[in-house]
Amino acid sequence: MRFTFSIEKSTLCNHIIFNQSTKGGNFTEYEYIVVGSGAGGATIARELSKKGENVLVVEAGKYERKIGTFKDSLRYFETTGYKTPRTSKEGIILWRTIMAGGSTVVSCANGTRCLQEEFKDFGINLEKEFQEAEKEMKIAPTPESLLSEASLRIKEASEELGYIMEPMPKFLDFTKCARCGSCTFGCLQGAKWTALDYLNEAIANGANVIYETKVEQIISKNGNARGIRGKGKNGYVEIKGDNIILAAGALSTPIILQNSGISEAGKNLFIDILVNVYGKAKGLNQVSEPLMALVDHEFHEEKGFILSPHINANKTVRFMEAGMKGFMMPTNKLVGIMVKTADDASGRVYPDGTVSKAMTKDDWKRVNDGSSIAKEILENIGAEPKSILVSKPQGAHVGGVAAIGNVVDENLETKIRNLYVCDASVLPKAPGLPPILTIVALAKWLGKALI
Repeated sequence: MRFTFSIEKSTLCNHIIFNQSTKGGNFTEYEYIVVGSGAGGATIARELSKKGENVLVVEAGKYERKIGTFKDSLRYFETTGYKTPRTSKEGIILWRTIMAGGSTVVSCANGTRCLQEEFKDFGINLEKEFQEAEKEMKIAPTPESLLSEASLRIKEASEELGYIMEPMPKFLDFTKCARCGSCTFGCLQGAKWTALDYLNEAIANGANVIYETKVEQIISKNGNARGIRGKGKNGYVEIKGDNIILAAGALSTPIILQNSGISEAGKNLFIDILVNVYGKAKGLNQVSEPLMALVDHEFHEEKGFILSPHINANKTVRFMEAGMKGFMMPTNKLVGIMVKTADDASGRVYPDGTVSKAMTKDDWKRVNDGSSIAKEILENIGAEPKSILVSKPQGAHVGGVAAIGNVVDENLETKIRNLYVCDASVLPKAPGLPPILTIVALAKWLGKALI
């Protein structure tokens, strides 16, 4: 059974509502179909719609109206049937959302450039696009006035030890920030830029959006992309399009590619492995501040990790990442530093959706080297040495599974003509840094190149 669709416009978004039809076959044809509405998808939809192009965005998740709490997050974070986070087959936690706006909605709003030189090696100069994005997203260093007493102490202690802890650049309206520390559940105050800002602009420019529709395969003919197939709320979906841009995220894009005959996709997975180092300090905690408000980049190039003050104030999340010891730590005395690493691209996404990602020897070295410094800093601010614990390895920057120079060429095009990829899948190596700004810049570049 197939479904045709009609278009219904509202003040917030253009919905495509499916109406059941046993006849089928009558589908609107789009110039561009963008799969996914996160940093890459929403940006390129905006760029194309600004030029008057006929654009459809297909999103697997919902446009969530209520965000900002742990309970809310259970609707859009991918979990198992037991409400525990998804993991690789080897047990590494994989944080991912399925929702309009993608991971930008639950990000820490970190606006750092990464892999700029690596893309330049492929003939992609992103300088202009970085500048555009930084201006539009209003990226600026986090002011000290938003820091908790604990993070101010971390900054001072780092300097005393000879380390360099600086303000993190963020796409955050600091005047609206309530210092709630719930960035990773979504911002209740609307202080954070998210891809929904660009998605709504695209909609205002005439782009259409289908929600709760999972793309499974690309339709191709004579080596050219001709549309998409998938499943929506009412069943089978098939939509024609002249150009397809996959931006479904690095755990979904490679599955679509593999189902479409591109067997090279899915390999060389990285996740920017991170751990959180926690300690208990009398009279200090990091509850009231934006997450990751400071950052130490000095070890990134040579040792492959960065350090940033961070805690998960929610006890259930701490249980997920650090077991009962993490759960029992008193939140009002909790201090912590995240160690984020540029891990080996040793993982894989399989056609059935399973993920293999284990810790390599070099991954453990980066984690242990960073954790050692984090412990040193925490002890210097008064954390009890015996209280310090390190969380399980986890990652939220999944990428590399359709890397430029491997699965896509210097135009981000696959071997199927007019089929492009524009999400973290194309990143040539693990950045070890927040990649959202880079993906936005890359999508701006592709949007201009396509027109």
